[in-house]
Amino acid sequence: MAVWSAEIKQIEILHDSLKEQIPELEKELNQLIKSDDPNVLMLYSRRCLEVIITDLCESELKRPRKTEPLKGIIDKLNKEEKVPSHIITSMDGLNSLSTYGAHPKDFDPEQVKPALSNLSIIIKWYLRYKGFQPSGEIRSESVEYADQQTAIFTGEPRKPGRNLYLIFASIILIIAAVVVFPKIFKRNRLENLRSSDGKISVLVLPFQNLTNDTIWDIWQDGIQDNLITSLSNSEGLKVRQTESVAGLLRSKGFTNYASITPSVASTISQKLDASVFIFGSIKQSDPIIRINAQLIDSKTEDVFKSFQIDGPSGNILNIIDSLSRMVKSFLIISGIEKGLPIDYKGFASTNSPEAYRYFIYGQKAFTRSDNNTAIKMYSQALAIDSNFVYPAIMLPFAYRNQGLYQDAKKWCLILYGKRDQMTMWQKIFSNYIYALFFETLNDAMNYSRQLLVLDDQSPINYFGLCVNYNRLYQYDKAIPEGEKALEIYKKWDSKPEAVWPYTVLGSAYHKTGQFKKEKKLYEKAEQDFPDNPELISRQAVLSYTEGDSTKANKYTEKYISECRDASVPEANIITGLAGIYSEADMPAKAEDYYREALSLEPQKPVRLNNLAGFLIDNDLNIPEGLELIDKALEINPDNYLYLHTKGWGFYKQGKSEEALKILTKSWNLRPFYNHDLFLHLDEVKKAIATQKNN
Repeated sequence: MAVWSAEIKQIEILHDSLKEQIPELEKELNQLIKSDDPNVLMLYSRRCLEVIITDLCESELKRPRKTEPLKGIIDKLNKEEKVPSHIITSMDGLNSLSTYGAHPKDFDPEQVKPALSNLSIIIKWYLRYKGFQPSGEIRSESVEYADQQTAIFTGEPRKPGRNLYLIFASIILIIAAVVVFPKIFKRNRLENLRSSDGKISVLVLPFQNLTNDTIWDIWQDGIQDNLITSLSNSEGLKVRQTESVAGLLRSKGFTNYASITPSVASTISQKLDASVFIFGSIKQSDPIIRINAQLIDSKTEDVFKSFQIDGPSGNILNIIDSLSRMVKSFLIISGIEKGLPIDYKGFASTNSPEAYRYFIYGQKAFTRSDNNTAIKMYSQALAIDSNFVYPAIMLPFAYRNQGLYQDAKKWCLILYGKRDQMTMWQKIFSNYIYALFFETLNDAMNYSRQLLVLDDQSPINYFGLCVNYNRLYQYDKAIPEGEKALEIYKKWDSKPEAVWPYTVLGSAYHKTGQFKKEKKLYEKAEQDFPDNPELISRQAVLSYTEGDSTKANKYTEKYISECRDASVPEANIITGLAGIYSEADMPAKAEDYYREALSLEPQKPVRLNNLAGFLIDNDLNIPEGLELIDKALEINPDNYLYLHTKGWGFYKQGKSEEALKILTKSWNLRPFYNHDLFLHLDEVKKAIATQKNN
């Protein structure tokens, strides 16, 4: 048996995925799997790579390959970040090895094995890139981020299970807190220690000399003095001065600092009305000096934060300055977090208060859908501290919301490339983000479950699973996840940062006919988010569905009023109403409002697509729908959503072959996974296959 038999078997499985899908690649693979000659295997491995690289050159670099060497194109794809770095590595490896087949010369036959292994990795990625599922793998979906806002903000149609990207953006906004939940509660306790004037009182004790060298005794007081001076210049802190601390220590007979235990320090701190104290030590291992410090709750003796600085013993002043900055930054950042919702807190993986301040500005802008400002604030935070993880997490979504997909994916890859520098929490979360952009929905959900293994009290991860199951129309699976999320918020005596944990779970209740539960849920949501248009729209849908037109009309009027108070454009409000009536199964009213929205903005392609999609989906007037979508495509010919609408219209007219061509183009242009598009494309393929078999 050849040493590469396992690799050939894997490629045979991949070959089955290519039937009538990518003919050029299928042809080369067909020759490869028939041979057991190492030279032939190398040759056809290279030819497979050439097919893939040539296509990528045309689709990603927007030019024909001509006679350019593979290496040059691979380098350009890497430089422009068109292909994930791990795939570039496999491409480089295969390109180097396969030259032995293209230009036969001596090589070790065992080198066929890594060549085939790299080819397998590349093909599996390429199949997903092209929108196909490799055989032998479980079908799983990547997260959809539709190229549109919700009805409230941009007037896109409200359809069951669709247009949830803003919900996902909010998940990203608050789910990042998951990676630092252990820190959140410590920070919250620290916030509780602030006095009525908003300040934290701090006591700094002399540091203990644990070096066995009396030369360091002077620095016991020296470090204390420097920390007191540094912290005293900070807003939000009240620092007990050296004289007060020294006087109390002398009165208690503590002339030997080594005899001061944390318990003794706690007593001293409370006598001086300090909420927290800093307790530290000096250690030495020639020629390195180490300073440790702990920030401790005066009453409970719980440690809020530990600090450690190492450096050359001759550089003690710089070491003390570094320690001062670290302690000061931690306390200042906790002050910046004061008053923030719980889901914002704990993001501070930076020692720069200024970077953190810009990050918080970005978070607030992102929440109010001001993505342009959010991008500027996140970028400024990273300019100050390039290793600050959370602005890098948020940038892909802020760019995506602006329709800047290449920038979004670029930042996702930058984040993914820094995983080796991250904590376990951050690493798993970065994998989660990468899966949302480049992999599958099941991959993303698996990372959510990994985070839940580490912390099963993370409500936003349960909520993320709820949203994903909703998107797959698996409402029975969505409900327990959404309920668990809200149970945890209730246990915390807190509420979600946004209304969506209520409305998404409510939607799942609605789809399963559990109207009583849905109504009770909205009553609770109304207490937490009064006058929220998204919630009001859900209440209107429920009331119309239950036949209570009086209550439904009141909700509808309130929806309009709240949207106008929020300065939502009139066409968007009208489209939102169309969505309400559509989901309440009132198609005539929905159509009237879609037409009214189009009359207000007749040249806006999104309005054309809204009405076209509604007419086609509901079999109301497919010819008119196709006329409308053609106008939208004249304005934006490569919009995957508009192509989807047209392809589905063709299929409903019985034009399956034309539909397949357009839907395939839509699928290849999609920036993120779209479940309706996947289902429609799959239905058309099956219909064509059935026609051929009959």
